Amino acid sequence: MRLNQYISHHSKYSRREADELIKAGRVNIEKRKIENLATQVKEGERVFIDGKFLKEKSEENYTVIVYHKPKGELVTKSDDRGRKTIYDSLPSGFKHFIPVGRLDFASEGLLLLTDSPKVAKALMESELERVYHLKIDKRVSPEMIKAMEEGLVLEDASAGGHEKSEIKSMSFSPFAGFEVTKNSPTHSKIKVAIKEGKNRELRRFFAHFGAKVLDLKRVSYGWVSLNALPDGKNRYLNRSEYNKLHAFMKELQKSEEKEKKPRKASYRSATKSDSARAPRKKG
Repeated sequence: MRLNQYISHHSKYSRREADELIKAGRVNIEKRKIENLATQVKEGERVFIDGKFLKEKSEENYTVIVYHKPKGELVTKSDDRGRKTIYDSLPSGFKHFIPVGRLDFASEGLLLLTDSPKVAKALMESELERVYHLKIDKRVSPEMIKAMEEGLVLEDASAGGHEKSEIKSMSFSPFAGFEVTKNSPTHSKIKVAIKEGKNRELRRFFAHFGAKVLDLKRVSYGWVSLNALPDGKNRYLNRSEYNKLHAFMKELQKSEEKEKKPRKASYRSATKSDSARAPRKKG
């Protein structure tokens, strides 16, 4: 593993901060002072920062937080246009945490972050339900309802996407659930549950029907809910949520181990009965 990545995984420092530590000569691998930013940490090697041993975190020792992302923040480390990011609002101790998926600049709601790349990847790639409250600028049509029930495949899904996005075509699985809570010609409200996390998926979906998403708020991700957490604030998972996450990760590990097991060779030895059924050669 690259040294800055190793440091960010096992400490409070981000990769960028780790690079600064290395440049300042504050990092050693065993007794070697490291100056090369591309240095790799080999298995079994010990890393020291300012002479203090950096203890590896076990796979079971990870932290997950819930952040109520407000509108007007980007889910990224930095922005070349100087716009505000979630890390400008989060306490400094979470600067190295990895977001589980994204919410776009104009969206708000529940965002999970973790210091474990493995947990982040598992949650992002899972089919856990993500529940959103939406407000669109027109009536919910029968065509929309049919697409929510049956799914949708678009060759051109650029409407609703970011202007610089290179994603054009997109397929939408049937929604896990939906409820129209208000339906009017000027604005409608819908609660939807999906099991994917594609780029601006809901905005692209409704844009296909000529509808603009005015408000989008994620209120839950799997078994974790936003509840009354104020926007711009964060909290740790509670014990019940951690228990469910640990169970989820264990099931995932079992499934991965099962897939890795080599399959036994399947063959049938020739038997006398097989020989008896074989056609005899003439002559």
